Amino acid sequence: MDSSEPRPAAALPRPTLRAREAFAITIGIVVGAGIFRTPSLVAGASASEAAMLAAWAFGGVLSIVGALCYAELATTYPQAGGDYSYLRRAYGARPAFLYAWARLAVIQTGSVAVLTYVIGDYLAQLTGLGGWSSPAFAAAAVLLLTWLNWLGVRQGTRTQNWLTVIEIAGICAIVAAALLMTPAGARPPAPPGGDSQFGLILVFVLLTYGGWNEAVYVTAEVRDARRWMPRILCLSLIAIAALYLLVNLAYLRVLGLQGMADSEAVAADAMRVLFGGSGAVFMSALVVAAALTSANATMITGARSVYAVGRDFPALAFAGRWDERSGSPRTAMLVQGGLALLLVGLGAVARDGFRTAVEYTAPVFWLFFLLVGVSLFVLRRRDPGLPRPFRVPLYPLLPLVFCATSAYLLYSSLAYTGIGALVGVGVLAAGGIVLLYIRPLSQPRESSP
Repeated sequence: MDSSEPRPAAALPRPTLRAREAFAITIGIVVGAGIFRTPSLVAGASASEAAMLAAWAFGGVLSIVGALCYAELATTYPQAGGDYSYLRRAYGARPAFLYAWARLAVIQTGSVAVLTYVIGDYLAQLTGLGGWSSPAFAAAAVLLLTWLNWLGVRQGTRTQNWLTVIEIAGICAIVAAALLMTPAGARPPAPPGGDSQFGLILVFVLLTYGGWNEAVYVTAEVRDARRWMPRILCLSLIAIAALYLLVNLAYLRVLGLQGMADSEAVAADAMRVLFGGSGAVFMSALVVAAALTSANATMITGARSVYAVGRDFPALAFAGRWDERSGSPRTAMLVQGGLALLLVGLGAVARDGFRTAVEYTAPVFWLFFLLVGVSLFVLRRRDPGLPRPFRVPLYPLLPLVFCATSAYLLYSSLAYTGIGALVGVGVLAAGGIVLLYIRPLSQPRESSP
């Protein structure tokens, strides 16, 4: 081809996803292994059953407030980069790169590694293949999910649809069994009343609701996204809140508040009371399904942020390529899978240190979540004439509530990790060093048609 001839335009994300597939991704990320563990922590910090259930309902309301803010951003700026795109528009490419760096280095790939270790731990218990079977199963899960999503968006989302159905059906089975099979008055008596530790409860509850914002990373691929994204974000959270309330009612009916607080595996203990050893096996299989669901959805959305940053930085252009035939960012998916495998390997050597380091990134996550909330105000002022198909109701009250909640969680996560938060600072510092050697495009390219 003559060098003077114009080069063909690079492939871009196309709207191929149906609304139900975006619903499955959102629900799959949120309803992970956390709902089988954190209810016991919430129960231990609650003074009464009513206070515990109110906390789960309040967490759902706060999450929906955040979803309304994200719905405005997603419908106004329907790019594949999600949070990265909003931060880039509000604050510039360099601060946005630091977010993408932390997300790729630890937050997203670390989540995949931890989730696949959950899969490995439970499969190791079921198969009894020896001490190294857990990391081997974890690595196999990373490879399998990376391969499925590398094949194409259709394969990845079809897998997500089926895993979500299995996961939700299993949780509904727990609820039905607890509500229908537990004799009245069988649960232990409630402990003496006290004061609820509201701050601690909110940290655990919102942690379990976490991940709903990941839906915006596929905005550019959702059909009629400007119409559907607000519904996807809000309706999925309403469904999740109802599910969380029902499953906590089920735990209460079987174990009581004190029994939940004393349990280290509340769902498994509830099923063991109802069905004995077979109930524990069922729970192991359900936890594996839940972890697979969350890991697959995390891979789908995580690769989109890698692709978006690759579009803006020429030095990372290899990751910013969209494969039109598969309908996915194949190179970004491989980069993400390779880093997740590396973290799985590090976890096999030092599991405790690895998991702790991942937890220490929470302050970084909440910092950028707060900045996304503030970006709504910044972008409304900067782009006043831009069409906004969806506007946050009760503006500026609801965005202020979202920002205040994020600021509180940032403070709480710093207080919880203490000096360990320096690990998150170190991740950002490493990204700052990388920024010394790479430069963004002077005019960023959009990652949507």
